[in-house]
Amino acid sequence: MFPLGSVLFPGTAVPLQVFEPRYRALTAWCLENDPRLGVVLIERGSEVGGGDVRFAVGTQARLAEAVALPDGRWLIAVAGERRARVRRWLAEEPFPRAEVELLDDRPPLAGHPAARDAIVAKVHRALALKVALGEWHPEVAEPALAPDPVLAGWQAAAVGVLGPADCQRVLEADDVGARLALVASLLDEQIELLSLRAGRQ
Repeated sequence: MFPLGSVLFPGTAVPLQVFEPRYRALTAWCLENDPRLGVVLIERGSEVGGGDVRFAVGTQARLAEAVALPDGRWLIAVAGERRARVRRWLAEEPFPRAEVELLDDRPPLAGHPAARDAIVAKVHRALALKVALGEWHPEVAEPALAPDPVLAGWQAAAVGVLGPADCQRVLEADDVGARLALVASLLDEQIELLSLRAGRQ
Protein backbone atom coordinates (compact mmCIF):
# COMPACT_ATOMS: atom_id res chain seq x y z
CA MET A 1 0.00 0.00 0.00
CA PHE A 2 1.22 3.47 -0.92
CA PRO A 3 -0.49 6.27 1.08
CA LEU A 4 -0.33 9.62 -0.72
CA GLY A 5 -1.44 13.20 -0.28
CA SER A 6 -3.50 12.95 -3.47
CA VAL A 7 -6.10 10.60 -4.96
CA LEU A 8 -5.33 8.17 -7.76
CA PHE A 9 -8.36 7.24 -9.88
CA PRO A 10 -8.92 4.15 -12.03
CA GLY A 11 -7.89 4.82 -15.61
CA THR A 12 -5.44 7.57 -14.64
CA ALA A 13 -1.74 7.55 -13.81
CA VAL A 14 0.60 9.49 -11.57
CA PRO A 15 4.41 9.90 -11.57
CA LEU A 16 6.10 9.56 -8.18
CA GLN A 17 9.57 10.08 -6.78
CA VAL A 18 10.28 7.38 -4.19
CA PHE A 19 12.89 8.26 -1.59
CA GLU A 20 11.64 6.89 1.75
CA PRO A 21 13.23 3.49 2.59
CA ARG A 22 9.94 1.63 3.09
CA TYR A 23 8.62 2.75 -0.29
CA ARG A 24 11.93 1.92 -1.93
CA ALA A 25 11.41 -1.57 -0.49
CA LEU A 26 7.81 -1.60 -1.79
CA THR A 27 8.98 -0.65 -5.29
CA ALA A 28 11.65 -3.36 -5.30
CA TRP A 29 9.12 -5.95 -4.05
CA CYS A 30 6.60 -5.03 -6.76
CA LEU A 31 9.26 -5.30 -9.46
CA GLU A 32 10.38 -8.71 -8.24
CA ASN A 33 7.01 -10.25 -7.29
CA ASP A 34 3.78 -8.51 -8.33
CA PRO A 35 3.32 -5.06 -9.93
CA ARG A 36 -0.04 -4.50 -8.19
CA LEU A 37 -0.22 -2.14 -5.22
CA GLY A 38 -2.85 -0.06 -3.46
CA VAL A 39 -2.96 3.74 -3.32
CA VAL A 40 -4.96 5.52 -0.60
CA LEU A 41 -5.35 9.16 0.36
CA ILE A 42 -3.89 10.26 3.69
CA GLU A 43 -6.65 11.75 5.82
CA ARG A 44 -4.35 13.17 8.50
CA GLY A 45 -0.61 13.15 8.92
CA SER A 46 2.37 13.12 6.59
CA GLU A 47 3.44 10.94 3.68
CA VAL A 48 6.87 10.64 5.28
CA GLY A 49 7.65 8.73 8.45
CA GLY A 50 4.39 6.86 9.04
CA GLY A 51 1.83 7.49 11.77
CA ASP A 52 -0.69 8.84 9.26
CA VAL A 53 -4.44 8.19 9.18
CA ARG A 54 -5.74 6.92 5.83
CA PHE A 55 -9.08 6.76 4.06
CA ALA A 56 -10.50 3.28 3.61
CA VAL A 57 -11.41 3.55 -0.09
CA GLY A 58 -8.51 3.74 -2.50
CA THR A 59 -7.39 2.35 -5.83
CA GLN A 60 -5.74 -0.86 -6.87
CA ALA A 61 -2.94 0.24 -9.14
CA ARG A 62 -0.10 -1.20 -11.17
CA LEU A 63 3.54 -0.21 -11.19
CA ALA A 64 3.78 0.74 -14.86
CA GLU A 65 7.33 2.13 -15.01
CA ALA A 66 10.30 2.29 -12.67
CA VAL A 67 13.71 3.89 -13.08
CA ALA A 68 16.36 3.42 -10.39
CA LEU A 69 18.51 6.46 -9.62
CA PRO A 70 22.16 6.21 -8.48
CA ASP A 71 21.34 7.50 -4.97
CA GLY A 72 18.76 4.77 -4.31
CA ARG A 73 15.65 6.75 -5.18
CA TRP A 74 13.15 5.55 -7.77
CA LEU A 75 11.18 7.42 -10.40
CA ILE A 76 8.00 5.45 -10.95
CA ALA A 77 4.68 5.71 -12.77
CA VAL A 78 1.63 4.16 -11.11
CA ALA A 79 -1.52 3.43 -13.15
CA GLY A 80 -4.90 3.16 -11.39
CA GLU A 81 -7.02 0.12 -12.29
CA ARG A 82 -9.96 -0.53 -9.91
CA ARG A 83 -11.41 0.93 -6.75
CA ALA A 84 -10.64 -0.98 -3.56
CA ARG A 85 -11.73 -0.84 0.06
CA VAL A 86 -9.31 -1.59 2.89
CA ARG A 87 -10.75 -4.31 5.11
CA ARG A 88 -7.82 -4.48 7.51
CA TRP A 89 -4.43 -2.84 7.81
CA LEU A 90 -1.55 -5.26 8.36
CA ALA A 91 2.06 -4.71 9.38
CA GLU A 92 3.79 -1.48 8.37
CA GLU A 93 7.19 -3.09 7.94
CA PRO A 94 8.99 -3.44 5.61
CA PHE A 95 6.23 -1.35 3.94
CA PRO A 96 2.50 -0.72 4.56
CA ARG A 97 0.24 -3.67 3.72
CA ALA A 98 -3.50 -4.28 3.90
CA GLU A 99 -6.26 -6.73 3.10
CA VAL A 100 -8.57 -5.17 0.50
CA GLU A 101 -11.74 -5.96 -1.40
CA LEU A 102 -12.11 -4.76 -4.98
CA LEU A 103 -15.11 -2.60 -5.82
CA ASP A 104 -16.97 -2.65 -9.13
CA ASP A 105 -19.18 -0.02 -10.73
CA ARG A 106 -22.72 -0.64 -11.84
CA PRO A 107 -22.98 -0.57 -15.66
CA PRO A 108 -23.50 2.93 -17.13
CA LEU A 109 -27.08 3.84 -18.04
CA ALA A 110 -28.46 5.53 -21.16
CA GLY A 111 -28.33 9.03 -19.70
CA HIS A 112 -24.66 8.92 -18.76
CA PRO A 113 -23.22 10.05 -22.14
CA ALA A 114 -25.07 13.37 -21.80
CA ALA A 115 -23.71 13.75 -18.27
CA ARG A 116 -20.24 13.03 -19.62
CA ASP A 117 -20.59 15.76 -22.29
CA ALA A 118 -21.72 18.30 -19.68
CA ILE A 119 -18.67 17.47 -17.54
CA VAL A 120 -16.34 17.94 -20.52
CA ALA A 121 -17.74 21.45 -21.03
CA LYS A 122 -17.26 22.27 -17.34
CA VAL A 123 -13.65 21.05 -17.39
CA HIS A 124 -12.91 23.29 -20.39
CA ARG A 125 -14.53 26.26 -18.65
CA ALA A 126 -12.59 25.67 -15.42
CA LEU A 127 -9.27 25.34 -17.25
CA ALA A 128 -9.95 28.49 -19.29
CA LEU A 129 -10.43 30.38 -16.04
CA LYS A 130 -7.22 28.89 -14.65
CA VAL A 131 -5.41 30.12 -17.77
CA ALA A 132 -6.80 33.61 -17.14
CA LEU A 133 -5.53 33.42 -13.55
CA GLY A 134 -2.10 32.20 -14.63
CA GLU A 135 -2.61 28.82 -12.99
CA TRP A 136 -2.65 26.81 -16.21
CA HIS A 137 -0.27 27.44 -19.08
CA PRO A 138 -2.18 28.15 -22.30
CA GLU A 139 0.28 26.04 -24.31
CA VAL A 140 -0.49 22.95 -22.23
CA ALA A 141 -3.10 20.93 -24.09
CA GLU A 142 -6.40 20.45 -22.37
CA PRO A 143 -6.94 16.83 -21.40
CA ALA A 144 -9.00 14.78 -23.83
CA LEU A 145 -11.68 13.03 -21.81
CA ALA A 146 -12.57 9.52 -22.92
CA PRO A 147 -15.90 8.76 -24.65
CA ASP A 148 -16.70 6.24 -21.91
CA PRO A 149 -18.67 8.10 -19.18
CA VAL A 150 -17.10 6.12 -16.33
CA LEU A 151 -13.53 6.83 -17.43
CA ALA A 152 -14.37 10.43 -18.35
CA GLY A 153 -15.68 11.01 -14.82
CA TRP A 154 -12.42 9.78 -13.33
CA GLN A 155 -10.36 11.85 -15.76
CA ALA A 156 -12.36 15.02 -15.09
CA ALA A 157 -11.84 14.65 -11.35
CA ALA A 158 -8.11 14.07 -11.90
CA VAL A 159 -7.50 17.14 -14.09
CA GLY A 160 -6.32 19.25 -11.16
CA VAL A 161 -9.35 21.47 -10.57
CA LEU A 162 -10.63 19.60 -7.49
CA GLY A 163 -8.88 19.34 -4.14
CA PRO A 164 -7.95 16.02 -2.46
CA ALA A 165 -11.02 15.92 -0.18
CA ASP A 166 -13.40 16.42 -3.11
CA CYS A 167 -11.49 13.83 -5.15
CA GLN A 168 -11.92 11.35 -2.31
CA ARG A 169 -15.68 11.97 -2.32
CA VAL A 170 -15.72 11.17 -6.03
CA LEU A 171 -13.70 7.99 -5.51
CA GLU A 172 -16.05 6.77 -2.77
CA ALA A 173 -19.22 7.22 -4.89
CA ASP A 174 -20.40 3.71 -5.85
CA ASP A 175 -23.08 4.63 -8.40
CA VAL A 176 -21.87 5.95 -11.76
CA GLY A 177 -24.77 8.36 -12.18
CA ALA A 178 -24.37 9.78 -8.70
CA ARG A 179 -20.63 10.07 -9.26
CA LEU A 180 -21.01 11.99 -12.51
CA ALA A 181 -23.52 14.30 -10.86
CA LEU A 182 -21.09 14.87 -8.00
CA VAL A 183 -18.21 15.65 -10.36
CA ALA A 184 -20.43 18.13 -12.22
CA SER A 185 -21.50 19.80 -8.98
CA LEU A 186 -17.94 20.06 -7.67
CA LEU A 187 -16.76 21.52 -10.98
CA ASP A 188 -19.57 24.09 -10.83
CA GLU A 189 -18.38 25.14 -7.37
CA GLN A 190 -14.81 25.55 -8.59
CA ILE A 191 -15.94 27.46 -11.70
CA GLU A 192 -17.83 29.89 -9.47
CA LEU A 193 -14.80 30.42 -7.24
CA LEU A 194 -12.45 30.80 -10.19
CA SER A 195 -14.86 33.27 -11.84
CA LEU A 196 -14.95 35.41 -8.68
CA ARG A 197 -11.17 35.45 -8.49
CA ALA A 198 -10.81 36.25 -12.20
CA GLY A 199 -13.30 39.09 -11.81
CA ARG A 200 -11.16 40.70 -9.12
CA GLN A 201 -8.12 40.93 -11.35
